[in-house]
Amino acid sequence: MKNYIKFDTKYSAEKLIISALQFKENPFLKKEIGKGLRIGLIFLNPSLRTRVSTQIAANNLGMEAIVFNIDKEGWALEFEEGVIMNENKAEHIKEAASVLGGYFDILAIRAFPTLIDKEQDMADKVIHQFIKYSQKPVVSLESSSRHPLQSLADMMSIEETWQKVSKPKIVLSWAPHVKALPHAVPNSFAEWALGLGHNLTITQPDGYELDAQFTKGAAIEYDQEKAVADADFVYVKNWSSYHDYGKLPKVKGKWLLKDHQLKENAKIMHCLPVRRNLELADELLDGNKSLVPLQAQNRIYAAQAVLFEIISNMGS
Repeated sequence: MKNYIKFDTKYSAEKLIISALQFKENPFLKKEIGKGLRIGLIFLNPSLRTRVSTQIAANNLGMEAIVFNIDKEGWALEFEEGVIMNENKAEHIKEAASVLGGYFDILAIRAFPTLIDKEQDMADKVIHQFIKYSQKPVVSLESSSRHPLQSLADMMSIEETWQKVSKPKIVLSWAPHVKALPHAVPNSFAEWALGLGHNLTITQPDGYELDAQFTKGAAIEYDQEKAVADADFVYVKNWSSYHDYGKLPKVKGKWLLKDHQLKENAKIMHCLPVRRNLELADELLDGNKSLVPLQAQNRIYAAQAVLFEIISNMGS
């Protein structure tokens, strides 16, 4: 594995989950493998868990991690080819990525979507230009279309808590929000769940259907209560409309999930940050059904497994 930007194969995903669980048991298992290597965590957008967990993961492997908030501390970047740069963009991605590639052994990039230009967002232009011009391995810390580190931690959390031979029933449920949010987390979660062969149901209001390339093979249910009634895991997340891109179609009914809708041993998941009592009720976040703290903790070991795999394949 050179770059980590999306779900690859069932075999590679299962290998990463096993590795992440091993690192959780012994975080310093490979504490020398990254010695002398430097990773640049390049943020074009805000972060809490992704930033801190990836730094810790790098340190656990002996790497030096440097964080650069390029959106606040760097020059405004131009990503278009052949433009006359006579407006507010001071530096082209060609030079910026090339320089960063010379400074770092691995680059990790976070770049949110515009939620305006669907074609550009779904092409993950920012991530791919960093790959092209840096000539170094690139890890996605969340792109316009996917959040693969989060999804790896999510699948690790399910593996850790579901210790049965049979596959669990997993539901991805839309939740309310005050603003339009990206599709990266639900896209990626669906891609990983289906890629690993899980039984996935997606429930959302009319008008909030996700891109079919991520949901093919999932059951689609517009009645949330029906969808979650027999679920083993319910992943709650807001997203804006994909087809009416970035918009917020009017929603009928109540979509704030409550404890009484779930069976007794069901588990609740969310990637954070979460707006309490809008996306998820206090009773679920603070109750014994919540896997939310576990998911956040597992972000460290998911990142560590990915970095270990990349370092192990350097030069091959």
